[in-house]
Amino acid sequence: MKLLNNNDKHPHLERLLEKSRNIDLDGESKILILSDLHMGNGGRRDEFRHNAPLVEAVLGNYYLPEKYSLILNGDVEELFKFPLHDIVARWRHIYDLFLRFNETGFFLRTFGNHDASLLDEKDYLLSPFLLESLKLSYREEDILVFHGHQASVFLWETYPFVSRSIVWFLRYIAKPFGIRNFSIAYNSRRRFAIEKSIYDFSNNAKIVSVIGHTHRPLFESLSKVDYLNYRIEELCRAFPAAEDMEKEVIKGKIAALKEELAACYEQGKRIGLRSGVYNNLTIPSVFNSGCAIGKRGITALEVDREKIRLVYWYNGKQSRKFLSDRDSRPIRLDGTGYYRIVLNEDHLDYVFSRLHLLA
Repeated sequence: MKLLNNNDKHPHLERLLEKSRNIDLDGESKILILSDLHMGNGGRRDEFRHNAPLVEAVLGNYYLPEKYSLILNGDVEELFKFPLHDIVARWRHIYDLFLRFNETGFFLRTFGNHDASLLDEKDYLLSPFLLESLKLSYREEDILVFHGHQASVFLWETYPFVSRSIVWFLRYIAKPFGIRNFSIAYNSRRRFAIEKSIYDFSNNAKIVSVIGHTHRPLFESLSKVDYLNYRIEELCRAFPAAEDMEKEVIKGKIAALKEELAACYEQGKRIGLRSGVYNNLTIPSVFNSGCAIGKRGITALEVDREKIRLVYWYNGKQSRKFLSDRDSRPIRLDGTGYYRIVLNEDHLDYVFSRLHLLA
């Protein structure tokens, strides 16, 4: 059991670490972690509807044949807007697909702030697989998987009152009058504070935390903006010692990265985006699978035989090119117009070695 040096600051997260169900990883373990599907009733206000065919294709045509286990990390259903019965009725075939992962490994799911009321649903289809958190044990190390809303003391301690108020507002005021809800996941200041709290807790406990909730992919505690800056710096350092032909390649990579970085900052100005770096020396203790309701595609985390990677799935007709730390190229999923690209990847030994050396 990991002992915290200052366990008074994060009592809810300490409780998760102590009470989580444990799953041992070995050299052959393969797990997909997907979060924030926000499944609705299939209508125009259902954010899942846009990417539903993509989710169904990648689960059924890629991860099941590749014998992955599946963890859905919270906010699977959007219960603030829709009754559970309507969601299950519309997406029953997706639920059946989730359960098929028990055939090749295991299927488990956590609850988030948008679907925590499932704890009171005795007849819920996925009740036997519902947890608040789980712990993946890799050798002597721990990977704690939880949605992430637990890091907000206000949100967690006032949840029963707050959730009832939100449900009432969204269903009976916002929906009839066409008012769009504003989620905590999209508030830059609040999501940064939540990530920072989880980052501090993880470093103190010397564990890796895998979350969702903020809808922002993080790999080794780095946001996309942070990664692009680091990658440009690495290429600049490599440039002086490179051969002439290699220098031209590096110039092209830097130009592409600068273009992507400029686009990120332009987007950031519009939505108040903040960096993901929480101190001067980034420690790889927090990973975030992002969400399954992106406008251009979905992001997910894969634990694959002692490696962890952030991947992006998208419709090739709709999405722009994404840059990758490993210079990987998009791979088309057979029989579909969908593509997968590895955005970042590292060995778990490296992640935990860096964590212990720097935390």
